This record gives sequence, structure tokens and C-alpha cells, in this order.
Amino acid sequence: MSHLIETGKQARSASYFLASVSAPEKNKVLLTVARNLREHSQTILDNNQADLEKARQEGLSGPLIDRLLLNSDRIESMARGLEEISNLEDPVGEVLGMKKRPNGLMIGKKRVPLGVIGIIYESRPNVTVDVSGLCLKSGNAVILRGGKEAIRSNTALVNIIRMGLKENDFPEDAVQLIEDTSRECALELMKLNAYLDVLIPRGGSGLIRSVVENSTVPVIETGVGNCHIYVDQYADPDKALSITINAKTQRPGVCNAAETLLVHASIANEFIPLVGEQLRLKKVEIRGDLFVRKLLPYAVAASEEDWYKEFLDLILAVKVVGSDREAIEHIRKYGSGHSECIVTENCTVAANFLDQVNSAAVYVNASTRFTDGYEFGLGAEIGISTQKLHARGPMGLKELTTTKYIIYGNGQIRI
Repeated sequence: MSHLIETGKQARSASYFLASVSAPEKNKVLLTVARNLREHSQTILDNNQADLEKARQEGLSGPLIDRLLLNSDRIESMARGLEEISNLEDPVGEVLGMKKRPNGLMIGKKRVPLGVIGIIYESRPNVTVDVSGLCLKSGNAVILRGGKEAIRSNTALVNIIRMGLKENDFPEDAVQLIEDTSRECALELMKLNAYLDVLIPRGGSGLIRSVVENSTVPVIETGVGNCHIYVDQYADPDKALSITINAKTQRPGVCNAAETLLVHASIANEFIPLVGEQLRLKKVEIRGDLFVRKLLPYAVAASEEDWYKEFLDLILAVKVVGSDREAIEHIRKYGSGHSECIVTENCTVAANFLDQVNSAAVYVNASTRFTDGYEFGLGAEIGISTQKLHARGPMGLKELTTTKYIIYGNGQIRI
């Protein structure tokens, strides 16, 4: 615990520095790190290869390997993400209106950094760079605790980030990686109230549940994505097919991939065999209700648990529903509040779905795979919040700030 306390102290000290530096200074650091990622890409790849070899030896599944994998394109994407963040408007210091009270006081709100942010995450080393970039631009220090499966990759990336901080005379401890990947260390981090202002878990349901249940630090719940595609009776079959295939198979191991397909009964006989064959070609296992299994002999029976599940794999639960209302009720019961899509050409049905489905992102005729900070124009994201306070959906720069009241007076006293 003493090591974590020292880490916390260093982060707190760095946060005071970050809160007072200008946007151009922060942008210069981001661009330096982007350059260094490109220049040291081989070091990153070598360390990532060591992580991948160990993961394969331990039998990690294909989608989990994909989450862990770095290649030249993904390193370039991380570098471009930092450049994108550098081009975004700095939210820190924004004054959200001023009003004059009858007593002459001028009262307003000003955006300020949260302070020190802790991140506990699994598998995806790109999170290390995305989170660090967003925290630096929003004036926050960050303590990173990645999973053991990516420890070499994360260490290499954090070393490069800290190199960029040092080159620009920023405190290196603005970004720190906890190299102890034990569960005990994670639990200690969850109790670091004296130094952490917020803790954000990114990963599977088990990790998020553990953080929510054990943390004494305020938590922003993110990530678990039991995302649905609902193909309405008024759907364009071609759109429905391409959206379903993309949402499930384009990258199945991420939180915005579709896990459940709902199909209106009036089009099920035509659409389910069509989509079933396309999914089968993509090696997707279909877990269906009785109606689906009659149409697709190769489908297996879906259990009650499957409707709740975030598979993060080439598995899709498929159900036939009798009405829009039944589809909405299914999503309300089993969904995780992440991302849902309706495929329909009926504007009234679409509007009702948007009104009645209360998830962080609700789509009409588009893949759930777009629920992403970069795709939403945020540069990157620190996570997808599935709660309602204080942020919801992809969390960008503004979601990493809070506000404080600022009051200008002229000698007023209260009587």
C-alpha cells in the first residue's frame, strides 16, 4: 500500500501543475508523444509480440487476442488519435455563463479538471494511449492499472508517453502505470480515496462489477455492452443484413459489437435464413429461440442467461418478437444500457424506438460499432459510460472536467 500512496502523492502533485498549463503547452506534449510512438514503433511491437505469445500459450480466445494485438496500423491510429485530441478545443477554463445578483455579485461556473483519475482496464493497450492523451489535454493526472496480459505493451507505451512529458518539462508522474497486476493491488487502488478523484473501469462485466462493489473512490461505470439490433417489419432487408453483419463481425471483441438480434415476426421467415447464412459464413455461432431454430437447423438453443450476455466473441443470440413493444421490452429487461439499433424505414416507429429505449446511444439504421469517441468526433474516449451521472456515452474531454462556481464581488457582506 505504501507504494500506491507514493504513486498517489506524485499524481496529485502533477495534477496541480497540469491544471495551470496552457492549451498550446499541452498540445505540444501530445504531438511529441505522437511522434515518439511512430519513432519507437518497433519497440512497441516487440513488447506486444511477447504479450501475444504468452496469451496464446495461456489459450486466450481469438477475439481477446485481437483486443491485445498491436500492429503498425494500430500504432499509427493511436498517434493520429493524439493529434486529433490536440486539435480539439480545450474545455479547461471555459466559463459557463455569468449572472448578476440583486446584491451586485457576479456568479458563474468555470470548467476545471477532475484532478487525478484512476483507470483499471483489460487487454487493449491502445487504451493506455487514448486515456493518457485525454487526461493530459483535460488537465488531469492519471494512474493506469492494465491487465497482466498486456503488461509489456503497456509498460513500453507509458515509457514513451513519459519521455514526451520529460521532453517538454512536464512532470513525468502525470502518467503512471502500476506494474503490479495482482488482484490485491487493484483492490488497494480502489481504496485510494486520499489521492484519486474518480476511478473508471474498462473491461468485462466481472471487472466492472468488482470495481463498483469494492471501490470507496467514486466510480464511473463503463463498458459492458449487451448491444441489440432490432430489425423491424418495415426494415430495408439489405440495410438490415449489412448492419447486422457489421455490428457482430467487424470486431466482435469490443463493447459496441452487437450481441443480440431481434427480428419482427412478420419478416422472420424471409430475413432469418438470409442473415443466418451470412453469419454462418463468418463463423458466427447462433443461439436462438424455438422459432429461430426451426428456420436455422444449425442454431443452438439460447438460454435465459444468453439474453443477458456480452459474448465478446463470434456468438449471437437471435430472437423473434411479435411487435415493436416486445422488442423494446426485451431490450429494457436484458440490455446493459450501452448501444441499441433499430432498422426501419418507418419514421414513426423509429421515433418511438428513440423515445422508448433509454440507452447511452440509440441508432436508427446504423451499426452500433459507431459508439466510439473517435467516430463521435471526440478524438478518442476514456470509456463508454452506461450510467447517468455524471457522464453518459463516449467520454471525451468535457466529461473529464467538473465545474466550480466563481464569484466576483465588490466588498459585499451577508447580513
